Amino acid sequence: MDQLFEFWYGLVNSGTRFLWVRRPDSLVGIEDNDDIFLQVPTELAEGTRDRGYIVKFVGDVWNIGIDMKDICDRAVIEAMVRDLMEGRRDEFSQRANRLSKSAAQAAVSKTTATAATWGGHDWERRVRQSARVKQGTHGLTVLVTGASGFVGTHVSMALRRRGDGVLGLDNFNDYYDPSLKRSRQKLLERAGIFVVEGDINDRDLLTKLFDVVAFTHVMHLAAQAGVRYAMENPKSYVNSNIAGLVNLLEVCKSANPQPSIVWASSSSVYGLNSKVPFSEKDRTDQPASLYAATKKAGEEITHTYNHIYGLSITGLRFFTVYGPWGRPDMAYFFFAKDMLKGKQIKVFEGPNHSTVARDFTYIDDIVKGCLGALDTAKKSTGTGGKKKGPAQFRIFNLGNTSPVSVTELVSILEKLLKVKANKKILPLPRNGDVPYTHANITLAQKELNYKPSTDLQTGLKKFVRWYSSYYSDSKKKSGSVW
Repeated sequence: MDQLFEFWYGLVNSGTRFLWVRRPDSLVGIEDNDDIFLQVPTELAEGTRDRGYIVKFVGDVWNIGIDMKDICDRAVIEAMVRDLMEGRRDEFSQRANRLSKSAAQAAVSKTTATAATWGGHDWERRVRQSARVKQGTHGLTVLVTGASGFVGTHVSMALRRRGDGVLGLDNFNDYYDPSLKRSRQKLLERAGIFVVEGDINDRDLLTKLFDVVAFTHVMHLAAQAGVRYAMENPKSYVNSNIAGLVNLLEVCKSANPQPSIVWASSSSVYGLNSKVPFSEKDRTDQPASLYAATKKAGEEITHTYNHIYGLSITGLRFFTVYGPWGRPDMAYFFFAKDMLKGKQIKVFEGPNHSTVARDFTYIDDIVKGCLGALDTAKKSTGTGGKKKGPAQFRIFNLGNTSPVSVTELVSILEKLLKVKANKKILPLPRNGDVPYTHANITLAQKELNYKPSTDLQTGLKKFVRWYSSYYSDSKKKSGSVW
């Protein structure tokens, strides 16, 4: 038993990963195939030969690369070995199940962890190269947070196309399918954009990035998105949209020179406001969701840093952005997915069967607004955390100013997908969604030359074309769809 224990414990502490324990028929060996097995020498398993134990340890956690040493200590291993050797199969199974749950939790922690490896000569070289402005231009040097997100990818590509230096930052969390984010990352890499894997809450990482590159601008798009998910995981919104924002502002205020900051607020801040179209001058003190509340808090926080530290800050209130490479949690996206699979879709209606409508805004129009905000942003007035004069502070609506009902959205998708939707009409739940959004974009038109030009039918046609290509096997493997 001591020999067997030392064998197991040695493997675990060496970082060996394994999925199964099974009764051995041979000497020790680790098979390198789809499943990794821990085999115990026959002579050490004497007395267990007829018990025929096969115990699944950690599900499919191998695919994520969890080390057993991260979740299993000496006492646990010793107890499990003793159970095996003394034939207590029930106790062994119970411990294995608990271990499996621990492994699953460790897997979640690992996939959402933000402490990625960074630093070193090669890493700094990649950072500098990505942030370098194209020769012969007078471009911007922009740090784009949330760069592998929907808007972040499109903005980064647009900046690179015109010769600006772009460095991305993303934590690749699993709020929605991380493989879509990785595919976007590949697009950015082919364009010469390096996406640093890390989190906006990592103060050391952000400080290092500003030490390596003198960013002229920050395009802050990293956030925990989604109205409904806030009811399931409220802490993620506070962590990203408030704590993460403050952490970024702290680093920016201390940078020398301070960058100009453009960041993504949301149309959700208008909350229960019934006056339409929504204007930047309207009240925003009645949020209908935690997501909206964190974005409203962000607007107040950025005003504070502008006032105290002289940071030039522009907030952009996005209105229901859609298009290719979009977010799978958005209605147009999962409607298309479910309609193609023949699944029922839920279409919500307002009180007294009133229409639910959104000011759907195509991604290319949003990108133009983002670039317009960056190009018109004035320099920050502080240095090393000290303000030297008043700094620019702006907030703009970026919408299409043409609300379309959700039923019309479904009708357009039916025509483009050539399928009939199986609709279930339900009352709008009280989960933070509002029945109507409509942007007044007069200020953005005047200050940013913002002129949205894509109607919903045209935009959805482009989305459907991308969706069909991306989710076909050949295109998904190549990752070549743009």
